[in-house]
Amino acid sequence: MSDSEGELGIFEEPEGFYEAEKEPTFVEYTLQSGLKLNLRLVGHNPLWGHFLWNAGRTIALHFESNPQLVKSKTVLELGAGAGLPSLISAHLSAKRVVVTDYPDADLITNLSYNIKACAPSFPIVAKGYLWGADPSPLIEEASPDKGFDVLILADLLFNHSEHGKLVQTVTKSLKKDGTALVFFTPYRPWLLEKDLAFFDLAKENGLVVEKVLEKVMDKVMFEEDPGDELLRRTVFGYEMRWA
Repeated sequence: MSDSEGELGIFEEPEGFYEAEKEPTFVEYTLQSGLKLNLRLVGHNPLWGHFLWNAGRTIALHFESNPQLVKSKTVLELGAGAGLPSLISAHLSAKRVVVTDYPDADLITNLSYNIKACAPSFPIVAKGYLWGADPSPLIEEASPDKGFDVLILADLLFNHSEHGKLVQTVTKSLKKDGTALVFFTPYRPWLLEKDLAFFDLAKENGLVVEKVLEKVMDKVMFEEDPGDELLRRTVFGYEMRWA
């Protein structure tokens, strides 16, 4: 082989060897007032931030129907993805909103983008946060009070190995008179009992759990998934408070 042939790059990967990076997508949410929010979703993310999940949509609508839940309150969202419930909280006159997800640059940059695009003049900030870590920096972002008035956990319970860390974050960041809203869909219906085990753990840590909502969506998120279709279309909503 001549030198010139060697310079052709025999160690270069063939064209199309790597899958092209997916572009962000956009989804529109219309408030009851008629205002339209155009949310950006990351193109792809192993932490599932590239979907707008049913529980997030349902909490947003729940807040719109019950604005007193967030008005003049401090709000913390965990595992927020696009951050729809937090954005709605800001529009409903929350005192301060801290919207968080795993400290991945793409996720947090996308949350910041949605804040600038959908709630630029409201007191809301995006932060990276690992469940179970010290939430003091998040609390300091909100107010000098000992925690948040409202916590949002939307479609997080499928991650069974993280239940303990989630409960730990709730107990360390929820004010004594605060409320944590936990909404989820059993996308894997055969694991519903493992999803619900989260609430047993919460009760063991001094929280009272109350079911407040059960809503059947028009269609499933993932048509090809196995398991009971009705369960895969249903959003269950719970509130947790200190005993």
